[in-house]
Amino acid sequence: MTDPETSSSSSLAPHQLWRGVRESARSDAFGGGLLLAATVFALFCANTPAVDMYESLRDTKIGPSALHLDLSLGQWAADGLLAIFFFVVGLELKEEFVAGKLRDPKTAALPIAAAAGGVVVPAVIYTLITTSSGGEALQGWAIPTATDIAFAVAVLAIVARGLPSALRVFLLTLAIVDDLIAITIIAVFYAEGLQLQWLLLALVPLVLFAILVQRGVLTWWLLGPLGLATWALVHLSGIHATVAGVLLGFTVPVVATARARVQSSTTQDGEPIYNGFTAYLADQWGIFSTLVAVPVFAFFSAGVTVGGVEGMSKALADPITLGIIVGLVVGKPIGIVGTSFLLSRLPSFKLDPSLRWPDMIGMGFVAGVGFTVSLLVGELAFGSSSVADEHVKIGVLLGSFAAAVCGAVILGIRGRQLGSAATGTEAASS
Repeated sequence: MTDPETSSSSSLAPHQLWRGVRESARSDAFGGGLLLAATVFALFCANTPAVDMYESLRDTKIGPSALHLDLSLGQWAADGLLAIFFFVVGLELKEEFVAGKLRDPKTAALPIAAAAGGVVVPAVIYTLITTSSGGEALQGWAIPTATDIAFAVAVLAIVARGLPSALRVFLLTLAIVDDLIAITIIAVFYAEGLQLQWLLLALVPLVLFAILVQRGVLTWWLLGPLGLATWALVHLSGIHATVAGVLLGFTVPVVATARARVQSSTTQDGEPIYNGFTAYLADQWGIFSTLVAVPVFAFFSAGVTVGGVEGMSKALADPITLGIIVGLVVGKPIGIVGTSFLLSRLPSFKLDPSLRWPDMIGMGFVAGVGFTVSLLVGELAFGSSSVADEHVKIGVLLGSFAAAVCGAVILGIRGRQLGSAATGTEAASS
């Protein structure tokens, strides 16, 4: 006879396991760690005897050629899976603009301006370094402008003990605006042979998708085909297909209405509490983005064959590599902190009282972790698997690593100082 208690606990195990997975997927540190693991594994595969198997897998083509969708697995990761990541980004962006940190212009003004400074200065530095190399190198001007949300927030989460909570808010706002700028750059400057008819045709499934979600429809077999059709038509138009993810995210309602709402919890009196669809879909698809989309993209994109000391020396002698490293490690903190410092002197811009400039400098370095979007822009600028793209990957990896270490050291020291000061204050008061 089965023990009821044992039976009950075993039936709860799958639910508890899935709940644990969901909680882990929401963790900034877990997402960054998974991304780092995929990157290290890709580098291992690309620099060991497994390289032939790795490249063969990455370059395997699947998909209907009649629809011009016979893409390699690497392209599917960059164009398809990353569109899901940008769909989640689009949901988060809209939520921030409608009901979050970006709703109040005064509160958002300084991190928004800092994000712009963090885009302009690295682009200028990269351009100055690569000007002597000719026209092709200049195509990568946007590579060091991006901040990777997953990695940057993960680094901050690891060293956040004792730091002001306003620092994470500032970094998140800055990174979200940075992503919006990056999306715009990709759509405007890296569109290949714009086919306007396909872009206009993409509006049809996009509008239908918007009508359904605004009316409270979340049926996957209705929204799924419309989302896929929007993605495919944007891909055919020549604009990078990840833009479709953002557009779809922007159509989803933020505020809970009588039609478009999902119950999130209940009050003490048992009354239901509702959320809009953006929070619900971001939670659902954010798990897939964290566990699958971004790590798979990193695995297929970060696998660069270094070629030993000689290969590394050649890469570091390339102005493209140097421009990216200096842009991420030097340009990002200068652009972010410099813009914040200058504008904080004006009455319309105000830095949170809990933040100090050492906090901002450390955060500026952390924002120099430009991984996901930087690798994507590198592929768009120079073509996948080209020599220049290989050097881009080395530059992005080295620059992001150096920026993360610098930021972590500064913020770690700052966190210990604040922790010691807080301990001393408590001891004195007791």
